[in-house]
Amino acid sequence: MSIDATRPVPFTLSVRSERIADPASRDESGTAPAMIRGQVWPATGGAGPSEAGAGPGDEADDDFPDAQAGDSAIVVLHGFKGFRRWGFFPHVAETLAGAGHTVVSFDFSLNGVGRGGEDFDELEAFARNTFSRELDETHQVVEALRGGALPGPNPRRVGLLGHSRGGGVAVLAAADLQVHALVTWAAVATFDRWSDEVKEEWRREGRIHIPNARTGQQMPLDLGLLEDLERNRERLDIEAAAGRILAPWLIVHGTDDESVSVEDAYRLARASAPASAPAGAPSSQDAEGGARLELIEGAGHTFGAGHPFDGGGPHLAAALEATRTHFARALAGPR
Repeated sequence: MSIDATRPVPFTLSVRSERIADPASRDESGTAPAMIRGQVWPATGGAGPSEAGAGPGDEADDDFPDAQAGDSAIVVLHGFKGFRRWGFFPHVAETLAGAGHTVVSFDFSLNGVGRGGEDFDELEAFARNTFSRELDETHQVVEALRGGALPGPNPRRVGLLGHSRGGGVAVLAAADLQVHALVTWAAVATFDRWSDEVKEEWRREGRIHIPNARTGQQMPLDLGLLEDLERNRERLDIEAAAGRILAPWLIVHGTDDESVSVEDAYRLARASAPASAPAGAPSSQDAEGGARLELIEGAGHTFGAGHPFDGGGPHLAAALEATRTHFARALAGPR
């Protein structure tokens, strides 16, 4: 399928075997398919490291040139209280597309953001989301990409990039899907992040609320999220999945992350399989496993970026340049 190489192309996928209540539906059942909405950023190629987010004075990595346009694709996963248009995600997608990769950025179907794409106006949907659902939807998007169901060329090599909770989902998906490269930003090492007291309240009330500091909203979480984690502990074990990943893996984390401790990055690195270190790629930090650990000194959870996006700063530039270089190495193929 040919696409306009000058701008991202939207797509939708119906979530497998699910329909949701929709009073506006013309269907007699009053339901409509649950939808995954996203964008495909066409590979433009030819962007050197300085154009791809390197800071002033950074030099090109001539040993690993940018990808041939269309050969490779990167699927980007947002995190908790995130969405594909949040803050740095469009900038990241545009940068990696400029390095010659097709980039697929999408919203999980129950992330709480409606058709407008930027407001949490579907909080009841947000409440019903689960970890297993996000993993299933990641599988569906990658399979659609590989199967030619998304706009653009069929890539020969696929990478995953996940932030925060999306980083945890990316680790699980990478272990399942035999992707060619993985990058995680500020990723969680476990989804189990609540105290026993909170879990007791959750079971008693059936719902808890998490504040969204940016919007001022109280974000509801139904008991189904906790039950999903407890029912599917083996499938949702991020550290166990880390030990099964054979693709080259870069772990990027800020040392001053206020939301996900840098200890999570060390846990993932220790759990990673030795084969996940790219051949010839030095590790910037000591780690017992095979993933490369890139710590950004002084960086917080979003590497200095906010929403609306303000261009970022040196922390985001460092994370993005390390990511561009990693994908250039790991997704490189015969010319």
